[in-house]
Amino acid sequence: MSGVAPVLITLGDPAGIGPELVARAHLAGELHDAMVVGDPAVMARGLRACGAATTAGPRLIHPLDAVAQAARAAGLAHGAPASAPPWATLGQVDAPVWEALAWGAVDARCGAYAALCLQAAVGLARLGQGRAIVTAPIHKESLAAAGLPYPGHTEMLQAWANPGGTPPDVRMMLANDELRVVLVTIHQSLRSAIEAITFERVLQTIVITHAALRAWGLDQPRLSVAGLNPHAGEGGLFGREEVEVIAPAVAAARSQGIVVDGPHPPDTVFMRARHTPQRPGACDAVVAMTHDHGLIPVKYLGLDQGVNITLGLPFVRTSPDHGTAFDIAGLGQADPRSFLAALAMARRLSPRA
Repeated sequence: MSGVAPVLITLGDPAGIGPELVARAHLAGELHDAMVVGDPAVMARGLRACGAATTAGPRLIHPLDAVAQAARAAGLAHGAPASAPPWATLGQVDAPVWEALAWGAVDARCGAYAALCLQAAVGLARLGQGRAIVTAPIHKESLAAAGLPYPGHTEMLQAWANPGGTPPDVRMMLANDELRVVLVTIHQSLRSAIEAITFERVLQTIVITHAALRAWGLDQPRLSVAGLNPHAGEGGLFGREEVEVIAPAVAAARSQGIVVDGPHPPDTVFMRARHTPQRPGACDAVVAMTHDHGLIPVKYLGLDQGVNITLGLPFVRTSPDHGTAFDIAGLGQADPRSFLAALAMARRLSPRA
């Protein structure tokens, strides 16, 4: 471990399966190069859910200690905000409260705690004190109950990645061994998502995807763009977005030297892109217009290996492609495979420095 920045892991929502996933990874010996950003009492809940002793947890830093450490390392200029937002205090809960917390319930304290852990991890990663961040699942209703103005991880990461400066342009990728999909729009209503599909945003998504795949070692990545409407609009018969927005963005990306085609009908492009032992896919990633268009095909292939990757950040961030699973939280039934895949992906994409 000497000289190697750790992989930073956040525990997610304390009422969900996140603490158990981290505990299972620890018990399997998979956290040898990791540091957990969280409260020892929350980690102990995860270990107990696995039927394990709570005295042998992973290497851990309390989120408040991590925020202070990041602030000191940055000369008090690049750590947490000078005046902590109201939700931060809400997430500072004493150990007995965590120990008695109900599993599987929306709780403002849990939403605030999850955000506090993420903010702390981001502060450490920005300062080179973590080479990647792996986030356990959070619950969007708990975030909202805590008063967080962000609907999910992606938006919080974007807001906190460059405090005081311009937020980076980020995109969500969901990936497994067979398919990579990047989204133009994510956590918003379908109606508002359609309105948000602009030439600039589609082109920017293509450019961000191209840059990420090149950074991962693909010299000339091949991209395919999915349309929005049935049959990709049939030349304007079923909608004008392909003609007026998406196709021009694809042409503009090609003029920049990016290998990209489309827009293709959304009901067939994912089949063409899928990599299998029998047939290599027709592209290295698909750009999809909306959240469900892009994520349904990846998740249908199986949640156990899916990984959520945030593109465009100044550090690597991955997460499992499932949620908090409130229905099984605390029962010792959580499947850690997607979390372990996210951890493996974080290691693969981050430099050991």
